[in-house]
Amino acid sequence: MYRSALFSQRPLVWALVGLLGCGFLATSLLSYYASRASIRDSIVNTELPLTSDTVYSEIQKDLVRPILISSMMARDTFMRDWVVGGERDPQQMTRYLNEVMAHYGAYTAFFVSDATLTYYQAKGVLKQVRADEPRDTWYYRVRDMAEPYEINVDVDMANQDSLTFFINYKVYDYAEHFIGAAGVGLTVDAVIKLIDKYQQRYQRRVYFVDTFGRLVLTGAEGGPQGARAGQSLASLSSMKDLMEKLPKPAIGSYEYSAQGEGHFLNVRFIPELNWYLFVDKLEDRALGDIRQSLYLNLLICLLVTLAVLLLLNRMLRGYQRRIQALATVDSLTGLPNRRGFDLLAVHAVHEANRDTQPLSALLLDLDHFKQLNDSHGHLAGDEVLKGFAQVLENSLRQSDVICRWGGEEFIVLLRNSDSAHATQVAEKIRQHTEQQPFTFADQAIHVTVSIGQTGLQADDTLQSLIARADRALYRAKQAGRNRVCSEQGKSSYE
Repeated sequence: MYRSALFSQRPLVWALVGLLGCGFLATSLLSYYASRASIRDSIVNTELPLTSDTVYSEIQKDLVRPILISSMMARDTFMRDWVVGGERDPQQMTRYLNEVMAHYGAYTAFFVSDATLTYYQAKGVLKQVRADEPRDTWYYRVRDMAEPYEINVDVDMANQDSLTFFINYKVYDYAEHFIGAAGVGLTVDAVIKLIDKYQQRYQRRVYFVDTFGRLVLTGAEGGPQGARAGQSLASLSSMKDLMEKLPKPAIGSYEYSAQGEGHFLNVRFIPELNWYLFVDKLEDRALGDIRQSLYLNLLICLLVTLAVLLLLNRMLRGYQRRIQALATVDSLTGLPNRRGFDLLAVHAVHEANRDTQPLSALLLDLDHFKQLNDSHGHLAGDEVLKGFAQVLENSLRQSDVICRWGGEEFIVLLRNSDSAHATQVAEKIRQHTEQQPFTFADQAIHVTVSIGQTGLQADDTLQSLIARADRALYRAKQAGRNRVCSEQGKSSYE
């Protein structure tokens, strides 16, 4: 009954554990989503724009620098004086172009004269450009364009047709008459390496898009979906969500989804190149650290919850044992009480029946105990009860069952003891009780005990065994107390 009563508390324990777990979970999730929102806001409004600014600064240093060099060449007085003077010494132009390459670290430097259509390069005169030559169309395009320069990706005829990033700048004389085109170039491979350097350094995808939404330059692995230069963003399935928000390139910060992954994007216009710089960051990569923190927090919460559950379970078991002990042990004498006796006696009777061994019962009652309480007080009576319990324990074996039956009554089950042996044990207890004084407040108190004895019969139950011992005890009292009386039936063990 006490065990089931204890188990009835388990829903409350599980509810407490559930509340603890839910509290940990709610705290972890709230912390995660708050951190996630903060990081997302930081990425969109601070980190990506700052990265774009940094990359732009790098571009100004690494890509825009050729534009500045080309602009300087177009305004150089030597070049204009040399052209206006009739281009008399080609080696002067060759040395000039070679000096530009050496001083500024350009991959190539060139000048094409509009008067003679001569293509000068650092290695010397390369060729004469012609309007009917497809590889020379760039020059006539530059000559006729309204802008002062263009950025063009083309083959470099002076360097084994390697693909080159050219800055083609228009050159005017002092009267603002067009006299040719000059500029420098970087290899496309060098530009791609620069982009790869940006991507590795900042852990972002970096690529350039023109005003028509076409990829212009990307890293070695390509742009979105591995797209290469010339492809339109609108043609890429992964950019569908972005194109709905951004049909044409426009500066700003955006969030979009591609192939099930979230992206943060910052777009910046590069006026020197007339291109848009796209800096793209994966959401999972950005939020990976706090997601790992969430998993770690959840693991810690789980371990703490399990630890609490184990501690509660241990406390419950200890509490259960203490409750069972309190329910089955007499607090005054330390002997089992009637409830404890029921548990022990059932086992003893079952064991005797199973092993066909004799079992005897003694029912003991202290004589005139009420008078003792009335004359000496209940505290004295308590001392006598404790002393008598000690007499019983000293007179019996470890295997025997002793309990306080109630009030001044005690009951004993003697394992493997027939009637004769049980009578001897009972007489021994009676004599020790009569002879031993019990002390209270420095006063000796003498008591006697009446004992009823019986043995377990073949058809006995625990109740019938105790009833027969009770009748024997009644006879002992009726016969004048301080004696042992037995009541035996026909024993199945004789």
